Amino acid sequence: MTPQTLLRHIDEGQLWSSEELASVPADVSQAYQTALQVRKLREARGEQPRGFKIGFTNRSIWKRYQVFEPIWGTIWSTTLTIASSQGEGTVDISRMCQPRLEPELVFGMRCTPPAELTVQSLFESIDWMASGFEIVQSHALDWRFKVADTVTDSGLHAHLLVGKQVPVKDVAANGGQLHEVLAGMSLELVHAGKVVERGLATNVLDSPLMALLHFMKALRQCPGAPDLKAGDVITTGTWTDAWPLVAGQTWESRYDSPLTSLKISCCSN
Repeated sequence: MTPQTLLRHIDEGQLWSSEELASVPADVSQAYQTALQVRKLREARGEQPRGFKIGFTNRSIWKRYQVFEPIWGTIWSTTLTIASSQGEGTVDISRMCQPRLEPELVFGMRCTPPAELTVQSLFESIDWMASGFEIVQSHALDWRFKVADTVTDSGLHAHLLVGKQVPVKDVAANGGQLHEVLAGMSLELVHAGKVVERGLATNVLDSPLMALLHFMKALRQCPGAPDLKAGDVITTGTWTDAWPLVAGQTWESRYDSPLTSLKISCCSN
């Protein structure tokens, strides 16, 4: 598929045909180059990159989706929403393809991390963290794909809702302490008044900070990929499985302190 065809499927929320899916090369490095071409198309029409999503950091779901390594994709000005002061947000899912919901921890960057990537240098580069809901989508029927398909499909990113920002220096004094705090956290995912799943931060490559470290190394090894910069948001991967969405639903994630709860409503305009 050409970058233009991939972008059309994103815009229209339409599945890839079986022939289109079969045409995607299995080479992951090539898939990132295709995704970067789609990124250039979106920038050319006025969309602005706002950061990155990291996917498949939750090792507990690797076997289910037959993807055994993390991936990443771009977050856009058109796919980013900041929740209200009450910790609520509404997202239109009408043009999304097989959307699913993931509760995640989001980082906001204070600056570009230095060349030497460590837990401490990342801690010093992060401004805040927040609860988040990423809506992911797949243009492959029934979410059946190989890893290169997910990369080619813009990292499966559809939308990101970000909750209340908490300065990381209010949470920990250094990188090691932040990792320990995050690794001890859990959440409850609530739908229709019931807890449908409990998630652990350790599912995410041992902690969201470790997921960020892995991502930074992968990003800088990808030819042509832009670096992180001040103001970027990075969502670090789901703590639970990805749950199918339909319009009219409301979901809530209830995190341990210091993160606040976040509620998302799905509509179809």
